[in-house]
Amino acid sequence: MVLDMRPFSVVENDGFRNLLRVLEPRQNVLPQLYNGVKAKVVENLNNAKFLTLTTDGWTSHATQSFMTITAHYITDNWVIANPVLQTRAIYESHTNDHLSAILQVAVAEWKIARENATIPVTTDNNKNIVNAVEATGFSPNIWCFAHTVNLASQKGMVINQMSRLLGRVREIVTFFHRSSTTAAALLKDKQELLQLPPHKIIQDVPTRWNSSYDMLERYLEQQAAVFSALTDRNVKRNIKDIDIVQVLKPLKNVTSLLSTEKMPTVSMIMPLKHTILEFMKVSDTDKTIVKDVKSAIVSDFTNRYPDSDTILRQFLMSTALEPHFKSLSSLDETMCSNLFNSLIEKILEYHPPQVQASKAQSEVASTSSNSDPPAKRAPISELFGNLFPEQPSTCALIPKSPSRMVKEEVERYQGVLTLPLESNPLAWWKDNESQFPHAAKLAKCFLGVPATSVPKCGHDGVFEEELKP
Repeated sequence: MVLDMRPFSVVENDGFRNLLRVLEPRQNVLPQLYNGVKAKVVENLNNAKFLTLTTDGWTSHATQSFMTITAHYITDNWVIANPVLQTRAIYESHTNDHLSAILQVAVAEWKIARENATIPVTTDNNKNIVNAVEATGFSPNIWCFAHTVNLASQKGMVINQMSRLLGRVREIVTFFHRSSTTAAALLKDKQELLQLPPHKIIQDVPTRWNSSYDMLERYLEQQAAVFSALTDRNVKRNIKDIDIVQVLKPLKNVTSLLSTEKMPTVSMIMPLKHTILEFMKVSDTDKTIVKDVKSAIVSDFTNRYPDSDTILRQFLMSTALEPHFKSLSSLDETMCSNLFNSLIEKILEYHPPQVQASKAQSEVASTSSNSDPPAKRAPISELFGNLFPEQPSTCALIPKSPSRMVKEEVERYQGVLTLPLESNPLAWWKDNESQFPHAAKLAKCFLGVPATSVPKCGHDGVFEEELKP
């Protein structure tokens, strides 16, 4: 199955079962193993108070379409679990109805429906799957952030000046890749002479913007050696706009971050979006090509990503519950205050605390004095009792309302130091759950929602393996 990229469900096919019966009639290992694992996964899913789904449509090398559906939730031990529920071959047309039916069958089979609760679903931006999720009633539908960044980046690659620049660099790279070993040896000699890293120049794949960035970045690193190895002066004259690499670098860093995180969650989306838009601001000193690329990327990025109130609220609350980003530095003071007030309301809506009721001290004292005989006075009381008589307790403990309890808890959470960016936010919540018990319950709900529909790969090469020298 692994070698031929076959779906796991092939073990349920009649042909596969007949083959096993012929090979070893006495064996019944696979069904037993499958049923045992499935029962355990179903149990874990039922125990998860909050969960979300991701869908990934992909095509094998044999051009067979598949859909993978994965569940995501945070365990009691504050670890993200991602059981793959199914990888199903799609033989039908990719209509809204067919995709919606596949999703609903998976939800029913794994018994993950929740009464009076929604199931967030992270998908790519394809219109059919977006409409399919809407048809199922699951919400909110979160568009894969990596896919969104990828599509916006591609818009910047197709403007005329950028296309010409890539074409010129591509010609030079192709020359070294296709020429005799003499050219490669000459380039290596120049690298040693100029004390440059002995890296090979990279050939891009035009349909993958990341590879175009890698080609430009490596060319920029090796341009002195390339210039020395080539005798054509036109090369030097034509490659003047290589500083476009600095424009693309933040986008490359974003996709690298999303691919290296074990499972990036929606808490990262608003900080990343703010960072991208800040880097893409046009300045007066920008060259024309830089301005055009920035404008194309920003236009596509802002128009493509949904900013509905429901989605925006989900993102901001997730960011507020992320110990790295809870300072919300991209928001003004009023917006921060309103957001944390909304957080309090959300906690009271879903996880209202019990009122801390207690009897007044005066009542307790009165009851005990009427029912119990007077206790023998200690020597210190005998000596000073008349001079310093005990004051009757009339101060009662006033019970705290749920809203007051939650408000104080959220204020304490706001007051703690933000977590260093390299630290694990879920580990922080595990260590501090007892201090912020009600906020922690909401954090388990929001921080378990993925920002990408696939972790490491997919989307026309959004995530590539790290390039080797």
